[in-house]
Amino acid sequence: MKRILVTGAGGSPAVNFTRSLREAPEDFYLVGTDASKYYLTRAEVDARYLVPTVDDPQYLDVINHIIAKEKIEFVHAQNDAEVNFLSENREKINAKTLFPDKKTVKICQDKFQSFEKWEAAGIKVPKTFIIKNKKDLEKAFKELGGKMWVRAISGAGGRGSLPVYDIPTAEKWLDFQKGWDGNFSASELLKPETITWMSIWHDGELVVAQGRRRLFWELSKISPSGVTGATGGGETVSDPKLDEIARQTVMAIDKKPEGLFGVDLAYDSKGVPNPTEINIGRFFTTHQFFTEIGLNMPYIFIKLAYDEQLPPIAKKLNPAPNHMVWVRGIDFEPVLSPMADIEESVKKLNALKKQLK
Repeated sequence: MKRILVTGAGGSPAVNFTRSLREAPEDFYLVGTDASKYYLTRAEVDARYLVPTVDDPQYLDVINHIIAKEKIEFVHAQNDAEVNFLSENREKINAKTLFPDKKTVKICQDKFQSFEKWEAAGIKVPKTFIIKNKKDLEKAFKELGGKMWVRAISGAGGRGSLPVYDIPTAEKWLDFQKGWDGNFSASELLKPETITWMSIWHDGELVVAQGRRRLFWELSKISPSGVTGATGGGETVSDPKLDEIARQTVMAIDKKPEGLFGVDLAYDSKGVPNPTEINIGRFFTTHQFFTEIGLNMPYIFIKLAYDEQLPPIAKKLNPAPNHMVWVRGIDFEPVLSPMADIEESVKKLNALKKQLK
């Protein structure tokens, strides 16, 4: 039985990872760590351990102690902070890991460095400026036509993001976020429609990739930007244009990709998906969605990490059925439904309204 350590195990991304492995055709012994004593209680694992945060000098010693005690063979992280730390220190971890190149991880976790790579490769991207002072802000505002998207260049969950339409609002937001140090950018304000392309690579070759369109953000009404980082509804899609742009997006940063690359894209006014970031070395939060419709990407990833024969994959690009919807939120189990069933309720309402006129 494989013995796997999952860090950040009480967070939603890691819980979906462990749930996916529980649905695999083999058993796993799963150990979970978390730096939150509260989140740790939510981990769906065989053994739980509280650990310090990655900025604690004893973090690595604690992880290696757990690895030794539990005879861990493989370590996987499902949050950016631990992906960054474990990637940088992979040689010091006393168990297997599967990460892209260290440089790739660093670039992907910096949204502006990623933008520069994509722009240099000729990929259509939202025009972006680093903001260090008011002069930079005014230049960006003018260049972007009087509206722009201001956000932190690192972090998840729409960290520090806000659509702005005037200079005073942008200044106040940057003051509030302490964003005048070059860690914030201003970019072209794209359409709210977004899409994700989750992919697994080995030795520069694509193993499998699946597209998922975001239908709405959960709790969007409580976020200043409308972006919360928590997908409320997602739909499987198969789009050759998306596949090609996403592949180019990955290859522009790493010519020999390895492991997990989750490409986030937003549509411009011409309907072209523009890459906005790559979630590197981890699965996006709602990947259990794919598992429930027959594409268990975490299991494929683990088999790859152990250098074992991969489970059958119908095709490399978008093997999951199209137009399946995953609806999720706080305090209820996710719901899986064909989009046709959801649209049927709309048709019935429209028919009733017409009847009642």
